[in-house]
Amino acid sequence: MFYSRKLNPETGEVEVWECEWSDPGTGMAKKDFIRKHCNEGQLEVVLEQYSAASAICWAPGRTIGNIAVHSEEVFGSFASKAGDNAVLPCHIVPCGKFRNGANRWYCKTHQIHWGVKADLAAVPPSGEVTCSNHLMVMSYVVDPLVIDFNDFEQIGVWCSLPPAMSSKPIQPRPPKIHVHKRFSARDKKSLDMDFDAIVCSYNQGLGLFSSVEITQIQITPPAAFEFVKSLEEGRTMGCVTCKKCGYPHLDLGNFAITPHAKHFCGNCGNDSIWSDGKIVSTPLKPLHDQFNNSNSYIVPQRALNLDEYAGLDFDIWSSTPAVLWTADRPQEKGIHVHVYKDDQRVIDDTFGRVTHKGRELERNTLWQLMAGNTLY
Repeated sequence: MFYSRKLNPETGEVEVWECEWSDPGTGMAKKDFIRKHCNEGQLEVVLEQYSAASAICWAPGRTIGNIAVHSEEVFGSFASKAGDNAVLPCHIVPCGKFRNGANRWYCKTHQIHWGVKADLAAVPPSGEVTCSNHLMVMSYVVDPLVIDFNDFEQIGVWCSLPPAMSSKPIQPRPPKIHVHKRFSARDKKSLDMDFDAIVCSYNQGLGLFSSVEITQIQITPPAAFEFVKSLEEGRTMGCVTCKKCGYPHLDLGNFAITPHAKHFCGNCGNDSIWSDGKIVSTPLKPLHDQFNNSNSYIVPQRALNLDEYAGLDFDIWSSTPAVLWTADRPQEKGIHVHVYKDDQRVIDDTFGRVTHKGRELERNTLWQLMAGNTLY
């Protein structure tokens, strides 16, 4: 059971109702209004039920649930373990007042305010309060991979992007999350693959965030991509906390391009969050910085002449800085190359210098090509 809002057309009051999920078998979440709890404004306590995320949801330029803890109201039923076609129900919460003194609400699912005259006029016959973005299609992962930093000595998490160059046509695609795990530097990787999104366990003892409700930190494609772009392009980053709800703030989309001092909370809708200086705010910054070598890089001495492998297929990437890097050695900064023979990789390494068709490739140019091949 959870709580949701309905507009009573006879009284004009917004009411708080007890709800449950039904299982329509269509892959689209559907809520049933069971009984009225009270009118808005009569709540003695905030009726929010939080739990660690059992699913991660995101849309272009946004990450639902503000990358940390989700409300149960966001999740209904999904058609499969992962997809890109979920239409999730609104999660409407009170959010103070508009400048004219009228009550204001906020949709935590679709990250937009509700309560202007156009919103009231658009309320369906059922009375259910839905925001103007309620039909937005989202990607999701149910029961995502959870990274526990106590299990492995060395963990690396990257934003996986399409190749910058390839012997075959490059298919643009959205970012993914690539994970390496090793028990030690001498061991082979126990995990080396892409995921749609992942979750990192979080211990309050680390003291990275103000809210005591945060037990997991989600790494989604939009958040990881913007974080890597900020590192590559030298944007000033930090992490500002909302003074109303205590959640870390995440800048995405247009808000992640230019550092700024006034921010908007994706968790509660507070639009008066001020950082000490102009920054791009992301919870991935303190997570990234807690490991000593996250910002240490070396250019490998290795060199590769691809012309010596004429006739073989290849993929080329600019190496990208890790979102997480727990190893006790610096990251390698260079050009990563795969060369294939009979569908098997004969080269899979990062090089300081790579020559192709007699010309030495430039890492910065490759980064721009990778970003251009990324759907976002």
